[in-house]
Amino acid sequence: LQHLALDAQRAAKARLVQDAFAHIAKRAVPLPSVRGAGEPWRYRRKLTVALRRAGGAWRYGLHRAGQPDAIFPLRDCLITDERVVSGLSDLFAEGAHLLPRESALRASLRRDGDDLLLVVEGGSRWPEAKAFAAALTQVAAVWWVNDHGTRRLLRDRRAERAAGASFVQVNSQVAAALAAHVEARVAAHSPATVVDGYAGTGEVAVALASRGITVTAVELDADASAQCAARLPAPSRAIADRVERVLASLLPADVVLLNPPRAGVDGAVTAALAGQAGATRAIVYVSCDPATLARDVSRLAGWRVASLECFDMFPQTSHVETVCELVPEGA
Repeated sequence: LQHLALDAQRAAKARLVQDAFAHIAKRAVPLPSVRGAGEPWRYRRKLTVALRRAGGAWRYGLHRAGQPDAIFPLRDCLITDERVVSGLSDLFAEGAHLLPRESALRASLRRDGDDLLLVVEGGSRWPEAKAFAAALTQVAAVWWVNDHGTRRLLRDRRAERAAGASFVQVNSQVAAALAAHVEARVAAHSPATVVDGYAGTGEVAVALASRGITVTAVELDADASAQCAARLPAPSRAIADRVERVLASLLPADVVLLNPPRAGVDGAVTAALAGQAGATRAIVYVSCDPATLARDVSRLAGWRVASLECFDMFPQTSHVETVCELVPEGA
């Protein structure tokens, strides 16, 4: 959406969300507001690129639309933090000769405060892994995720361990505003108990627990769940499992918080919640895809949309984060 002024971009995103509810959920909702924060450029603190070996030399860049095997070189990305862009260049200058021998990899570089964190994905064997990590003088921590999905920390020079290879939002200022809004919407229902589905490392779960709420944080990623567990005060707890597998056993809860990936929630989640209207006071659903949000809301019989707020996490793109608060019909 870079051809539009920022206000026009946000107006288009609001209409996108409203249209998704009208056409997919078959529910009429007011045009939501779209909040922004910080700069509309250079806001991304994470960049993922494809790596391809050809003729003994590595190239890195982005996929062409609709052509997953075609890579165009990356010289700059105007929505990405300059240090991240330059860090990728340094990575290849210092360590490309030590990468795994497979011809296709991925690399994600993220800025965390003053630190750069790198995740290399792909490869079955990497004898030079430790040498590669040591060669990167500008990178504070390096992980390798092999072809089997096993994650290995190669080096971490930071005093404190952070989320590492777990998912984090790329726009820290908007992410903070979104988290504060989510916490406020949950707290507005004065819950004693909350189930936090797709909890990550527990930023919101810990904030809610600090209010005296008993939180059960469910997260599939074992590393992220362990970090969440270490931060949660008793009697709150973290469970490393799939939300669709354990949610029914954790109900009723006063409020259920959902923050799924782009694909939305499994049908087992909406099925479990559809029968909870009344026993559960509210569902707060955080979505990065209006279409899957509207689909999931359409499955929640007995619930109505109480509020809808959008956050412009990704200026210059068509993506938008939406917080949908649902309460029982008649409430």
